[in-house]
Amino acid sequence: MKIVIFTFCLFINFCSFSQYEIHSNETPSYPELIEILTILADSSDVIELFNMGSSDYGLPIYLCMVNGSRDSLSTFKKARKETTILFNNAIHPGEPDGINAMLIWLKQVSVNPEVLIKLPVIAFIPAYNVGGMMNRSGNSRANQNGPLEYGFRGNAQNLDLNRDFIKMDSKNAFTFTRIFHAIDPDIFVDNHVSNGADYQYTLTYIANLEDRMSPSIKKITHESLLPNLKKALKTNYQIDLFPYVDLIGKTPEQGITSFNDLPRYSMGYASLFHSIGFTVETHMLKPFPSRVRATYAFMDEIIKWTATHKVLIEKSRNQARDYTSSNSYLLSNYNRVDESHDSILFLGYEHSFPKNKITGLKRLKYDTSAPYKRHIPLMNAFRPMDTISVPEMYFVGRQEKDVIKRLKANKVEMTKIKKDTVMNLGVFRVIEFESYTKPYEGHFQLKNPSIEKDNQLVNLKRGDCVISAKQKNALFIHSVLQPEAEDSYLVWNFFDSYLQQKEYFSSYVFVDKIEEILKGNPTLKKKYKAKLKEDEEFRSSEWNQLYFIYKNSPYFEPTFSVLPIYYQN
Repeated sequence: MKIVIFTFCLFINFCSFSQYEIHSNETPSYPELIEILTILADSSDVIELFNMGSSDYGLPIYLCMVNGSRDSLSTFKKARKETTILFNNAIHPGEPDGINAMLIWLKQVSVNPEVLIKLPVIAFIPAYNVGGMMNRSGNSRANQNGPLEYGFRGNAQNLDLNRDFIKMDSKNAFTFTRIFHAIDPDIFVDNHVSNGADYQYTLTYIANLEDRMSPSIKKITHESLLPNLKKALKTNYQIDLFPYVDLIGKTPEQGITSFNDLPRYSMGYASLFHSIGFTVETHMLKPFPSRVRATYAFMDEIIKWTATHKVLIEKSRNQARDYTSSNSYLLSNYNRVDESHDSILFLGYEHSFPKNKITGLKRLKYDTSAPYKRHIPLMNAFRPMDTISVPEMYFVGRQEKDVIKRLKANKVEMTKIKKDTVMNLGVFRVIEFESYTKPYEGHFQLKNPSIEKDNQLVNLKRGDCVISAKQKNALFIHSVLQPEAEDSYLVWNFFDSYLQQKEYFSSYVFVDKIEEILKGNPTLKKKYKAKLKEDEEFRSSEWNQLYFIYKNSPYFEPTFSVLPIYYQN
């Protein structure tokens, strides 16, 4: 009877799969996808499906795991202990290639489970952006060649979830961290479809920024993984794997650059925990079946490579953790080095700028009947603009609940101060910053913050958090708590209230105090006299003069622009 039920479930499952085979121009809706995966998990001994938590839309986000232990606790324990790959699909549901590629791979595994014997643990987030999956049409990707219908880029809050991994405005992000830290993936792959130029390649990739990698991750990625992937894809699938075509100018002939994968992006986030990360970018103008095949090929070959390099992967990640936790500095704010570039052989199309008959203006037109093969500039050198000295300990005020919630979600180990105390600690004071005039992903980000570091007596409260930087997630800790870092919590507006002065003065009252203040502070008096002499605008403004004295007097609030993050070396 059990065999009959299994056979019947498998039959239903294969019928569900039939419309999403390799040559199909359709992709499943979210309910259809979960129904297929549920049937597949129920009928297989090697495939498991877990509800991992809510999305902003209200429906759950699932995790599909292959080669686990058929028991939830044991499966997640195995994933953390052994080598694991995590594939993320549909962070942008209008780019569903990874969904179909996953279904095809899972179908093959369900028929031939013996192929898993030497493979790693393989995990899929079948569709991360649930809200976007539920918002289906065939119109939102105006430049994309199939499928017939697909989801939308924004989530239920209209957030781009691939900008949300640090600020974590969405429920999805908290569910993602639960998944990520539950399995601690050694390899992370985020499946996408590109925008931009036209060229011959179907399959391109983004690797973590080479100059930001720890030495061991850089070595395994560029000396083993990428060369092997390129060779295997060409030999086994006749597919060229090429770096993501991130244009410097209008066309590829002007050159391409490496993508700066900041921590706000999925693979940049994963790199903070020393996972080897890739973003797969298939070409939007290639037919959907060709893109699915290319995504499947990348998936298949990276799984095979991982299976034969488990020991090296684990060793490289451990070395990366040791490297980070022993470093006394954080390199940050990477900028491209334009004066230094390489070249790369590129398979492109000739282009021209004919006049459009409707607009009457010249437009860019690629000629797919005129392919070429030539070298183009590759600007892949980046240099950190800031070298930030990092402490051994951080202190976070207990009132910063949003910050603490995000630190805990990312498995940052911390203790709490048991009673009120006073300590001599380092403080971060924001001297100046700029702010964008338009919102970006729900925030008016801060940019170019200038930070002054000083030591002073700090009143710590019972319940304030103490965080040692000597832990395995040290790189994440420094990247969010150091205010000058590219995607720090300061940059994402978590501390805006501390940047607003709360008390001022009435000029007609305060002006009677300035003689006494200057008399009691000869240094201030000297600075005041010098400024009067040098600055005509200052001389002619009562307010500017009074505020200068006020800001340097005991009356000025000492907490202004001091962040509730303290440090100890």
